[in-house]
Amino acid sequence: MRTILFFILFIALQTKIYAQNSLIKSYANNFNQWVSYSGDLKFSKKWGFHLDGSLRKNELFSKPQQSIIRIGINYHINTQVFIAAGYCFVENAPYGTFPSKASFSENRFWEQVQIKTQLQRFEWSTRFRLEQRFSNTPILKSNNFYGEGPAIFTNRLRVLNRFSIPLKGKTIQDKSYYLSISNEILVSYGKNVAANTLDQNRVSLAIGKIIPTIGRLELGYLLLSLYKPDGIKIERNHILQIGLSSSLDFFKKK
Repeated sequence: MRTILFFILFIALQTKIYAQNSLIKSYANNFNQWVSYSGDLKFSKKWGFHLDGSLRKNELFSKPQQSIIRIGINYHINTQVFIAAGYCFVENAPYGTFPSKASFSENRFWEQVQIKTQLQRFEWSTRFRLEQRFSNTPILKSNNFYGEGPAIFTNRLRVLNRFSIPLKGKTIQDKSYYLSISNEILVSYGKNVAANTLDQNRVSLAIGKIIPTIGRLELGYLLLSLYKPDGIKIERNHILQIGLSSSLDFFKKK
């Protein structure tokens, strides 16, 4: 059922991407660097904390792009499925060819379902995330300078699919090297969405290693296509990613 739903969503969203691309008139390429951490920390058989953060830079780490901190609560339905919800704070800085008028912040609430399946040698992870976003996009102030405006509310759906395969052996385990490929599509909706409902498309390729008792360390490349609200501009962000993720169990069975 998940496979059928995934392909229906994938075909529909790729059709939307093609339609939006046909309207794009102005392109830009940016080169960014992201360093991130993601942790899921269990404190009981079913419950746990989620914590992740990302420091995102532009022009070889010399200029700020974005900073993100996300917290939440996880509930593990079983070993393959867990749900989560929480809060996220984002600080955005002007960067690249199409910079914002000024730095601005964003507050989000989020809910998600994540499913993990083993397909022979492949790990398949699917995540469906909903976001309620309050963005203080810049406006022209009375002093003729741009600053944060009132919060504008939008909704966003994110669909991530990720496939990982060990470079040696049949499963990914301690000290394993592995290769991952993923695709995430972000779609905004609601009355405050401007010209583009398709917000972003992210495709990544990474090599990783399992570090015992610590987690997964990955180095990879991400192509992030960002569709500006005016329906004209599109950014192609070429991103070097360095990430650490961990799943730690502090709950000890009696």
